[in-house]
Amino acid sequence: MPDSATVRPDAAGAASASPIWLYNRRYTKQLRARALSHLVPALVLVGGATAAVASQEALTPLLGLEFIIGAAYLLLMARELLHLRHGHGHPEPVAWLELAAAGILGLEGYHIGHRHHLAELAGAPHRAHILPWLYAALAALYVVLAFGLARVGKRRYLHLHADGFSVRTRLLGKEQAGRWAHLAAVQGVGPALAIFSYTNGQQQQLSFEHLYNGAELRNQLVAEAQRQLSQAG
Repeated sequence: MPDSATVRPDAAGAASASPIWLYNRRYTKQLRARALSHLVPALVLVGGATAAVASQEALTPLLGLEFIIGAAYLLLMARELLHLRHGHGHPEPVAWLELAAAGILGLEGYHIGHRHHLAELAGAPHRAHILPWLYAALAALYVVLAFGLARVGKRRYLHLHADGFSVRTRLLGKEQAGRWAHLAAVQGVGPALAIFSYTNGQQQQLSFEHLYNGAELRNQLVAEAQRQLSQAG
């Protein structure tokens, strides 16, 4: 399960200045789907190793690099499964497992293309081979995921600070914000809805219902807003 950070008051009682990363209710299922997607490079790794052993292929620097990346990939996969079992926080700046998967697919695609090229030089008829291009496309996709997962994970957040709050609950939604100084009243409605009333007569509704631990997050926001109101009063 994702561990939405808890807002911890500092010595003065103010909310933490660090954003709380938000996750939708399907986050755990998405993590499992991500883990299953790594069966593809794992099978490629096993297939490449089996082909190298069966053909008694010489240990070239390229093949050695494949085995090194493969060993790193297996270790990173074990680490990922351990994280999935014991809970998972927001994504790391670089998803190393995805990067290792890209290395495996890219090298294996190049290796297959190189084998076909050598066979053609030896007299085999020329044929168009799709597999190397498919592996290259998958490798590029994993590279994008390796550097993009953290950015996507930080699209949703709740930020409580001294002057007010800012929040984005939808991946493609707009940021919503409020200032404590302009707040007239706040209340929690239902399981995960917060309604803010401001001194200019405007109202703002924020729903956390679609988020993991949505009720807890709503309660943290409402509690901080009420604390600010009591201090102002």
